[in-house]
Amino acid sequence: MLDRAVNLFWRKGYNATSAQDLVDNLGISRSSLYDTYGDKHTLFVTALRQYRKDKIDPVLNKTDIEDVEAYIRFFFESVQMEALCDSGSKGCFLVNSVVELAPVDSEIATIANAIMHDTEEALFKVIETGQEKGVFTKKYSARSLARFVFNSLNGLRVTVKFDADKEMFEDIVAVCLSTLSG
Repeated sequence: MLDRAVNLFWRKGYNATSAQDLVDNLGISRSSLYDTYGDKHTLFVTALRQYRKDKIDPVLNKTDIEDVEAYIRFFFESVQMEALCDSGSKGCFLVNSVVELAPVDSEIATIANAIMHDTEEALFKVIETGQEKGVFTKKYSARSLARFVFNSLNGLRVTVKFDADKEMFEDIVAVCLSTLSG
């Protein structure tokens, strides 16, 4: 049921999803919806946390990072796979939520900031390791390069809402990796 809620909010957004949409798509009564989740906002927060657990944490928690360049590629491939498997051009649930709600909803902003911080930190650590191994350039700090890659990932997550061309992914990854290599 929570996966269906994630997909509904992901497809329609928070504001465009009515309580009736939730009842119809989740296959439960309105009273069951409120008994289980309290209200639409609580369900949305739960759905966003579930999205992190299912889609973001597996990328961030990848522990076998021998090949730092492959790990950066893995980040991009996770975005690519999500986009190419999406027939509805939903983009990224997190980015969509940030754009729609973070400016007006402090709880969503807090969740989003934590995810973004953790993503940047994971990139920073792997880039720093890559610099120590001589794989990545030291022309820029590991933090600056992590922010550059993170920004490229987020830009890609927005772009896939209207264009999920495989060649575009390959171009962006190639330019990012060449920037990291120096």
